[in-house]
Amino acid sequence: MSSAGLKFAVFTASLPEWTPEEAVGKLAEQGWDGIEWRVVDQQPPAGAGSFWTGNKCTWPLATFEDDVPRIKEITEKAGLGMPSLGAYARSHEIEDVERLMRGAAALGVKQMRVTVGKPGPEGYNAAFAQRRKEYHRVAELAEQYGVKALIELHHQSLTSSASSAARFVEGFDPRYVGVIHDIGNMLREGYEFDAWSFEILGEYLAHVHVKNAAPVAKPVEGANRTDWEWAWAPMRHGFGNLPKLFAALREHGYTGWVSVEDFSTEVPLEDRVRDNLAYLKEITS
Repeated sequence: MSSAGLKFAVFTASLPEWTPEEAVGKLAEQGWDGIEWRVVDQQPPAGAGSFWTGNKCTWPLATFEDDVPRIKEITEKAGLGMPSLGAYARSHEIEDVERLMRGAAALGVKQMRVTVGKPGPEGYNAAFAQRRKEYHRVAELAEQYGVKALIELHHQSLTSSASSAARFVEGFDPRYVGVIHDIGNMLREGYEFDAWSFEILGEYLAHVHVKNAAPVAKPVEGANRTDWEWAWAPMRHGFGNLPKLFAALREHGYTGWVSVEDFSTEVPLEDRVRDNLAYLKEITS
């Protein structure tokens, strides 16, 4: 745990090479406080596994409730906490949301992500209104099972910024609906000054994800111009100023969990994860 009272976990989407047993063992050995399990039915990988397909550190949604005893046993044996579930069910997939909440409650996890996705042909405003309607049922389930539903700040989604998320959750009870702040996603789209973004979210700030990214130049072949795109970057070397982020978190009074999901690949996985914890301790001491 940091001197600021924060607790640090790793979201297992970023641990594709490790089995769950390997993950809890290595994170405990390195000194992490917790683990945020990824739960989703994956598509078979076309080749080698990756963060998003063939990820070994993912629990299938189809068997999640049956897997709860094993998840609980290996996590508690390693002495790790579980700040949240990294689930992928959307607000309209209400049967999956309820299944996940039942499993989370049995596991002792107090919050989980319930995504709202991006607008379709109906456009942003119509999709935003529809997802808000759906989230009323999600909030009812959250109250029923004691598992808070979290909306993530994510680029190319209905809630890419703190302002859009605050507008989405307005009127919901913050005991049952909250927001995940994610600077890495917000760099790509939706970034608002750190201190202001925390103030905007207020009591709805329920969890924090941390990763980093950087713009990469892409010269356009046959044209005298350059396009740019974002790529994931090591936490120490990305565009996001993480020391300022944590200073703003401290000023806001946040003392909850921070989950790292580092999708950079320049450094081997075990070294990358170990150095991320060292860096977090450096900038929060």
